[in-house]
Amino acid sequence: MTVQPLKRRRAPRGSGEHLREEILDAATDLLLETGHAKAVSIRSVALRVGVTPPSIYLHFADKDALLDAVCARYFERLDEEMQQVAADETSNLDRLRAQGMAYVRFALKTPELYRIAMMGEGRLGSDVDVTLNSSAFVHMCNSVESLMAEGVYPPGDSTMAALELWTVAHGVAAQLISRPYLPFGDVEAFAERVLSAVCCGQIAYGVMGPDVSPTEAVARIKAQARG
Repeated sequence: MTVQPLKRRRAPRGSGEHLREEILDAATDLLLETGHAKAVSIRSVALRVGVTPPSIYLHFADKDALLDAVCARYFERLDEEMQQVAADETSNLDRLRAQGMAYVRFALKTPELYRIAMMGEGRLGSDVDVTLNSSAFVHMCNSVESLMAEGVYPPGDSTMAALELWTVAHGVAAQLISRPYLPFGDVEAFAERVLSAVCCGQIAYGVMGPDVSPTEAVARIKAQARG
């Protein structure tokens, strides 16, 4: 038996953006229910919204474009959380650390979507663009650039430095989501220690140089401590 989409009243003129949001909501709900992007199709999204598949294609070229839009909206909401906590900090270093903590907290609050946005199968090009062009990543780069301008972080490629920090925050979030049974202890304290360590590590390597080995770094720190 052919399943027909639910009848939908004709939308008023100028409501295309509202339909686009409904489509994104439906795709997000289906992703959460199925737990996997492969289980979501243009047809299933159309049925959920109550429109025909061609109506979906008016807003999204294909399924990949729709999923990228879902991820992009996820990153927008992530950025809102990161910027909200960063606004309460007085120094750029504390602001960067707070952004990292907000990232981890948001991932733990939305684990299913985080899995899809950041832990699922990647598609070269689209997913990379969504992540690196997201406002969340751009704001993290801005924080790194501010620290470089202050001389706290060594000068260099701010995108690369921000990507290093993002990778650590992602690693913490991914481990806490996928392996919650590991002996992390207090999750907040664990994340705080790891993120603070990498922030301070950037500063230390900036002072000693990127080519210094861990053993040399420890020796120099001990020597300075002895005075």
